[in-house]
Amino acid sequence: MELDEYQRGAMRTAAPRDKPNELLHLVLGLVGESGEIAEKFKKWVRDQGSDEARIDRADIAKELGDVLWYAAVLADYLDLSLDDIATANLTKLADRQARGVLGGSGDNR
Repeated sequence: MELDEYQRGAMRTAAPRDKPNELLHLVLGLVGESGEIAEKFKKWVRDQGSDEARIDRADIAKELGDVLWYAAVLADYLDLSLDDIATANLTKLADRQARGVLGGSGDNR
């Protein structure tokens, strides 16, 4: 599946753009779902001794799907294409790698 195809599919379950506070809802939803992933890994460290064999991959996949949905709908709200975002991100990272600054900090390196 192409990312833009996923984005179009995600929009079938999204609230209308003109819903009050929809932009804030999308941003907070993205942060919240990312936080759920972090929480699951916190418990994995605490309760599973960081044993990678004990990661509940199916559960993480569900949460990653929620993150993807929020990213797709937020991008659409801002008139951005997920395909374009992904392409630009890989280009940026390849450029950083070529210049030997992949491991640095800050966006403008």
